Formats: sequence, structure tokens, C-alpha cells
Amino acid sequence: MKARGEHWVCSVLAGLGWAVALTRDGLERTDILASHSINGRMIEVQVKAASFMRRPNWRVNRKAQQIARSDREWFVFVALAEDPWGRSSAFVVPRDHVAAAAWISHQNWLTDPSAPPGRRNAGIEQARVSAPTFVGYMNRWDLLEASATDASVLLPPEFRPLAFEARVGLPPAHPWRQALPQW
Repeated sequence: MKARGEHWVCSVLAGLGWAVALTRDGLERTDILASHSINGRMIEVQVKAASFMRRPNWRVNRKAQQIARSDREWFVFVALAEDPWGRSSAFVVPRDHVAAAAWISHQNWLTDPSAPPGRRNAGIEQARVSAPTFVGYMNRWDLLEASATDASVLLPPEFRPLAFEARVGLPPAHPWRQALPQW
């Protein structure tokens, strides 16, 4: 599934005028390096692929939640079509927005008062983010042509109050808060 998602993203990027290269396995934080054939812009892309399902979701572990080191770091979350010739979907998201979405989603899930006692005990390294969280980023390949730090926050509106809500027992603020000043 991982290889299928990476190759699909490479195909889409190539069709949009990017020269693409898959990195070797084991290169941290980057699955694809790409350079735009017209403006020369370079990007680093990490791909997360999910098999076909009605509500795809992706595990966003601690490494994936790290803040960007540059304005060129992106994630592409792929919801693979059921069959190889079907239509897959992509969510093109700046790395810092992924860190924010994972932290907010996980903290909200942990503190959900409607959950049965003892059922919300997975750590942040097990965070999962579902497609509705990234719907504003769906097929937004155009975002790659500018700095990731300049991208508007397109997370669901209900995430904003959750991001800044103080809840008893929650860990200190995540560093993405400083990384997303325009939100």
C-alpha cells in the first residue's frame, strides 16, 4: 500500500510539471523530492496511504508530528481507490498543519466525555487523523507552488477553539501553536 501511494503521488506531481524522485527507504521525513519544472521550487513530501474505505484515516506517529524544518515540507495523505484503475483522492497538507491536526484530534479524543471509562488510553504516538479533518486540503496540489508556512490553515472550524481550550490534565501546549501564527 505504501509503494502504491508513493507512486501514485509521483504520477500526479509529474503530470503537474514536477520532476520527481522517490527517496530511498529509511530517509527520515521524506518519501519524494520534487522540483517544479517552470519555477524551480523544491519540495519534500511524505506520503501516507490508506486503503479504500468509506472514512479513510491515517496513523500520525510522533515522527510525523514533528514541526517542519523548512517551508518545503508537505504531507500527501492518499485515500487509495478500491481498484488500481479507480480514482484515488489526495489531501495536500503542510507538515505543521499535520502536527496541529494530530495533536488536536488526539486530545479531543482522549477527553471525549461520551467515551466509556478506560476506553481512551492510547498515547499520542497512536494518533489517527481521518479524511474529514483534511477535507479543506483535498486535491489542493496548487498549495505546493508556494511556501508551506504561508499556506492558510484549512482545518475544520471546530478545531480552532479545541486548539486553545485549556483542559485539566492535558500536557503542555504543542509547539505547532507557534508554527501557525496566522490561525
